[in-house]
Amino acid sequence: MEKTTNKLTSFSSHLDKEYGVKGSPTREAYEQEFETFKLGAMLQELRKEKGLTQEQLAEKCGTTKNYISRIENNSSDIRLSTLMRIIQVGLGGHLNLNVSL
Repeated sequence: MEKTTNKLTSFSSHLDKEYGVKGSPTREAYEQEFETFKLGAMLQELRKEKGLTQEQLAEKCGTTKNYISRIENNSSDIRLSTLMRIIQVGLGGHLNLNVSL
């Protein structure tokens, strides 16, 4: 019987190998893209929890279904004022920001 060995690495080590260490330009680009992805996924989840379609959410907050779709699918940057309007007017929530240095 052939013996196999598992070479497990941490996710942090994987990121270091694939995108460079924290602070490198490639890693910073990856981190920024991931934060944008998380924001889109969060908005999509909140929209679905409220039972809204993209079209209904867009109508409530004065934007287009296409724009909501692009945000949820990580295909568009979003202005802070638009994000606040989507959260407050469209979803009836409050936006809290946290800055870490």
